[in-house]
Amino acid sequence: MMKNALLAIEDSRFYEHSGIDWFRVAGAALSHLHGRHQGGSTITMQLARNFFLKSEQSISRKIGEALLAYKIESTFSKDKILEVYMNQIYLGERSFGFEAAAETYFGKSLKDLSIAQTAMLAGLPQSPGSHNPIANFKRAKLRQKVVLRRMYELGHITEKQYQDAIKEADLIKEHPNQRIDMHSAYVAEFVRQMLYAQYKDHAYTQGFIVITTVHKSSQDAAYNAIRRNTLIYDHRRGYRGPESFVEIPPDAVEADDTIQDALDDRPDCDDFIPAVVLAASENRVQLRNAHGEDIIIGNSGLKFVAAALRPSASAKLRIHRGSIVRIAKRDSEQWEITQLPLVASAFVSLEANTGAIQSMIGGFDFSVQKMNHVTQAWRQPGSVIKPFFYSAALEAGFSPSTIIDDTPLTIQASETNYKAWSPQNHDGKFEGPISMRRALARSRNVASVRLLKSMTIPYARTYLERFSFDSSKQPNNLTIALGTGQVTPLQIASGFATFANGGLQIQPFMISRITDMSGKVFFERKDTPLPRVLDPRNAFIIDSILRDVTQSGTATRASLQLKRNDLAGKTGTTSNAFDGWYAGYGGGLVGVAWMGYDTPRTLGQHEYGASVALPIWIDYMKTALLDRPISLPPTPDGLLIANGDWMYQEYLLNGEPHLQYDTSPP
Repeated sequence: MMKNALLAIEDSRFYEHSGIDWFRVAGAALSHLHGRHQGGSTITMQLARNFFLKSEQSISRKIGEALLAYKIESTFSKDKILEVYMNQIYLGERSFGFEAAAETYFGKSLKDLSIAQTAMLAGLPQSPGSHNPIANFKRAKLRQKVVLRRMYELGHITEKQYQDAIKEADLIKEHPNQRIDMHSAYVAEFVRQMLYAQYKDHAYTQGFIVITTVHKSSQDAAYNAIRRNTLIYDHRRGYRGPESFVEIPPDAVEADDTIQDALDDRPDCDDFIPAVVLAASENRVQLRNAHGEDIIIGNSGLKFVAAALRPSASAKLRIHRGSIVRIAKRDSEQWEITQLPLVASAFVSLEANTGAIQSMIGGFDFSVQKMNHVTQAWRQPGSVIKPFFYSAALEAGFSPSTIIDDTPLTIQASETNYKAWSPQNHDGKFEGPISMRRALARSRNVASVRLLKSMTIPYARTYLERFSFDSSKQPNNLTIALGTGQVTPLQIASGFATFANGGLQIQPFMISRITDMSGKVFFERKDTPLPRVLDPRNAFIIDSILRDVTQSGTATRASLQLKRNDLAGKTGTTSNAFDGWYAGYGGGLVGVAWMGYDTPRTLGQHEYGASVALPIWIDYMKTALLDRPISLPPTPDGLLIANGDWMYQEYLLNGEPHLQYDTSPP
């Protein structure tokens, strides 16, 4: 019955089309011509969108969705496509798949649901977060009736069954803590993927109870930091215009239907609500949301979109009757017109000494972007990769006081196998001879390339494997020193943990225990000794340089705002500001923030890791470090001070007896 209900409302011709239902496409196009909104996406297209593409309304996304749908249909059987969809689709309240949703909403197995309950579940894929029976019973009930009507029209149920189902009282399972939302959709999906990898289809039928390492306060702090700072960046770029437009008929009943149809395909993104403009002037806008509520927004809530309300605004930018926009409540509980950011962002934090993940936010909102940028976004790291190469230099015999030339450098075409290359510093200036410590703390590109050149590329690429980086994703040329390879934020967090914990390699993990409903333990994580991959002295020296970054370098703001002296980290900005990074730690907690566009493009002039990613990290740490004492590493044996900086003792005794040295910290 679940299968019939789902196909009735989402894709009644599923077994007849090859991924795209051209009848529905034509119907949707005709509907748009008459100012109405009607979806044309098939089950296969939804699968492509939900698991591989961003849920934005654009021609390029629609084309990609169609092409991927054809690919899926040519690779898998219809039954397999439907099985994957039904088992993995997000259905609200941390439920993935219809079996899990049946337990969440009704406390039953899927096979035990009534027709009415089945229809209610079938109505969830359209807007699972905001229109499920726990979040909004009224909207869920309206959608249920639409599904039942469609099932009756297609002959899946009799008229008596239809009438009985309409009258049935829906008894939703009571969850005393159900609405304690910790913004965990990315966490839930990450856990689901790990369970499926281990237990396959049993992951959906065994009734697993999973205990994770994620803390609610930490996850909430990460979520709020991502939301706040992504919006700040997005607002710096200005208002882009309404999401879409719908022609509102003059008849009141038709107008209600048109508005509802237009909004049904646009899910709420937590507090970002879609609404249709009924009337607009420069100082007053009247809107209607998906609940049928009319909202009036005045001057104070129109500041961000002021240019779009002027008569002179371009057609693309202008807000007028029929415009579909996003509204949200500010701290003062007053509505304002805003927009969903196009830019992507991510944050992850973990315990430096164990690898236990404390928070994971894979994007601005799971409802519009299922891709988890923490684990799935392979991006250029920029300067955030530099500490690992400077660590390699220490093992190769360099020291923080080693002098490196920060002067113009040209790499000949014979060395690049392409064309001559002259690396530049971010400020376009050169400092001349500088210490290795200053080169890293000030993120000097030219000095970093010279340092790598002296170590050799093969040595540096192999060295990265100590930190669990995939050397095959790093270029075999000198640009690797500037972070032109590919990494994920989770990999960066894992690597920085090695500096934070004194040289031990951690493996990030999130699941600590798995049981079933009866309490039978299927998995329980045991603490095991971590392998040492770095000389404690090496980790100590890199840590000291990374603390310079937060005290006098590109991340000084962190120490000033958090008022701690145990903070260490590194900013990173890729070429043309395609990516902004900040990776850092303090109090035994590692955090990595990233921002960039999914289709790489510049973040904008004067945008850097320090301006887009560092604020996310600081906002998170303001909460996460509250109960963590300041923690500074002890000086390892075998280090001495030579000419004002640390050096391995054996280097001093073996080759530089003329230097003045002692054992006091610099």
